[in-house]
Amino acid sequence: MFQVDENYTRVSEFVIVGFLNLQPKYFDLVAWNFFFLYVTTVVGNLLLVVLFALKHSLQKPMYIIMVSLALSDIGFTTVALPKLIARYWWNGGSLGFHTCLFQQHMIHYFGSLNSLILMTMGLDRYLAVCFPLRYPMWMTNTTMTCLTLLSWVVAHMFSGITTVNFTMMSFCGPNQIIQAFCDTISLSALVCGDTRQLLNTAFTVAMFILNVPLAFIIFSYICIVVSVLRMSGGQGRMKTFSTCATQGCIISIYYIPRFVVYSSPFFPNLTMTPDKRIVTTLCYSFFPPLINPFIYCLRTREIKQILTSWFVIGKLCRDGRLNSTLCSTLCFLLHFGRMTVVQTGQVA
Repeated sequence: MFQVDENYTRVSEFVIVGFLNLQPKYFDLVAWNFFFLYVTTVVGNLLLVVLFALKHSLQKPMYIIMVSLALSDIGFTTVALPKLIARYWWNGGSLGFHTCLFQQHMIHYFGSLNSLILMTMGLDRYLAVCFPLRYPMWMTNTTMTCLTLLSWVVAHMFSGITTVNFTMMSFCGPNQIIQAFCDTISLSALVCGDTRQLLNTAFTVAMFILNVPLAFIIFSYICIVVSVLRMSGGQGRMKTFSTCATQGCIISIYYIPRFVVYSSPFFPNLTMTPDKRIVTTLCYSFFPPLINPFIYCLRTREIKQILTSWFVIGKLCRDGRLNSTLCSTLCFLLHFGRMTVVQTGQVA
């Protein structure tokens, strides 16, 4: 068990410091950048959720995963970015003790959840490509919904282990978080006493939740590549390889920087300055949620057709080429997936 020193004054709040070497004259610029990042991420992912809710044609297993990933990305950015924005806009970086622990828990919760979602996505693609005839029977909407809900519940277990350990530790010294948000590494640096057991436990949990899904993802993609190479049609090969390459880039951005950050305390030669650690953390934390809607949605034919239909109908209504009654009717039909609009502007 962890040893807790009873003779200490408990820290009541923590302060998010962020970049150590950033001059105050750049605070407003950094805050605006983080604000636009937050708005763009939330709007982009929320668009997918709205499309899924309105269009019955999108209520398929693949899109259930996308919506789950979008909700996870919205949750992560909402937990992490507002306090960081406040720190640079109003110097409002202070967090209560339990608020910081809650943020730490949710930060690692959504990280674990994304890893499980990516594994589920790999499973879905593996079954769709390698077992195309059995896929409709195996991967139904009900099955995917159950897998998704299971991921949302199980992810709490992995982040909860470290959070519970922190509640048994003593914080009696500095209270400045040299990071963009409260996380395990930054909080462990403020613990009074030996943190080796805490870090070893957190590292083991992090490597498990990262490596097990990653191993399955690699296995599934190897099977997908083998199956694609057996295809006779060159167009089908290119389409599948394009999808896999795109998802592979997202997976690489998600996993590789995390391995570097989580492993750095255990390798003396792998030194990272606080600012470099923050930049690396921001890269793997906020870049995937920002581009996921464009990668997984705008490259999908059905979603592109829906967005094109909305754009064309809206343009025709704004230009006065359609009366208000017809516009209302067309919008109703679009929402319920009973019509499409080709790119020339003709209603089909």
